[in-house]
Amino acid sequence: MALYAIGDTHLSLTSNKPMDVFGGGWAGYVDKLRQGFACVRPEDTVVLCGDLSWGMSLQEAREDFAFLDALPGKKLLMKGNHDYWWTTASKMNQFFQENHFTTFEILHNNCCLYGDVALCGTRGWFYEEDRGEHSAKIFNRELIRLETSLKAGGAREKFCFLHYPPLYQGYRCQEIIDLMKQYGVKRCYYGHLHGGSHRLAVSGDRDGVEYHLVAADYLGFKPELILP
Repeated sequence: MALYAIGDTHLSLTSNKPMDVFGGGWAGYVDKLRQGFACVRPEDTVVLCGDLSWGMSLQEAREDFAFLDALPGKKLLMKGNHDYWWTTASKMNQFFQENHFTTFEILHNNCCLYGDVALCGTRGWFYEEDRGEHSAKIFNRELIRLETSLKAGGAREKFCFLHYPPLYQGYRCQEIIDLMKQYGVKRCYYGHLHGGSHRLAVSGDRDGVEYHLVAADYLGFKPELILP
């Protein structure tokens, strides 16, 4: 049983949102994702770090979810900034059940367990780019969600998964970094950065936290192995 992560699948099987504006690497990306998941076994777990579908509703995203559900492994779903289909956990779980999607679990205001490791996370926010009142409210909610998730992990080892990077060249979200340190997080996985933005990514150890960019195009559309 292995643990993987990948973000930003940006599926649009029933909507017209081409991704090639982010570079030629996105050409044929649906087939690349299908091939990339060949390394995953049915008993494995894959954390999907947001921006999963361009669908504006669950119904519009149905074919995208059907594609993801058919890929091997259990998938932990996280919210990204483009997941406009996202609604309440009860409505999403009902939708998955009605459509016989059996491989999804929601990672939001909770934690999921992989053996003795707590998988924690939230979307995050680019707060330093906009300190307005509306942005502050969203950011504070994200901090609450992250701390709720980390607390749910108890005394277990914790890995943190985010959509927005908390740290990259020219940007530092100190509040999220402080929460990870407070709860003993040693590894952080994030997405969101595409194309030329890959060069801004922070990878490796920074002040005791190991950072990994897992955006799909950065990984060549193959999930990154985390454990074992």
